[in-house]
Amino acid sequence: MATSPRRGPGRPPTGRAQTAAERMRRYRVRQRAAGLRVATRWQSAAPAALSPGLLKHRLAEVRSLALHCLIAQKIAADPALLEVARRNLTVWRARYGNSPPRALEEWRAILARPWPQIAALITGPDEDAARLRQSSPFAGVLTAAERRRVYEAFRA
Repeated sequence: MATSPRRGPGRPPTGRAQTAAERMRRYRVRQRAAGLRVATRWQSAAPAALSPGLLKHRLAEVRSLALHCLIAQKIAADPALLEVARRNLTVWRARYGNSPPRALEEWRAILARPWPQIAALITGPDEDAARLRQSSPFAGVLTAAERRRVYEAFRA
């Protein structure tokens, strides 16, 4: 019984294989038909385009991210520190009575999650994480020296 020799994994040869150039041409035609165009260069925003106010805001966001990364490291090493955030949230919610701000309600739901999910959220680079870090209940987790070290690293 004779079997046909296979040259490797994948589909058997059909005799209609395209060259790499032909495949690329067909790919570009499909991209143009979809309304996409080739980007030939990348341009970053010129540093002069950042206003002083925007630069300060970005610096504050990056500093907040660095602080929360340090907080996540500390809580990962000592999970009992997560109670500091829960206590802060309880105190803050009590101040507002029956109508706490929406951010506090979001944090209540977040702090009910498992620690790995909380850590991923507070150290996330996305807009929601940055927004939530602005009302973070993790005050008191870091020592004054730890906070000072981060602030000195991100001086304007």
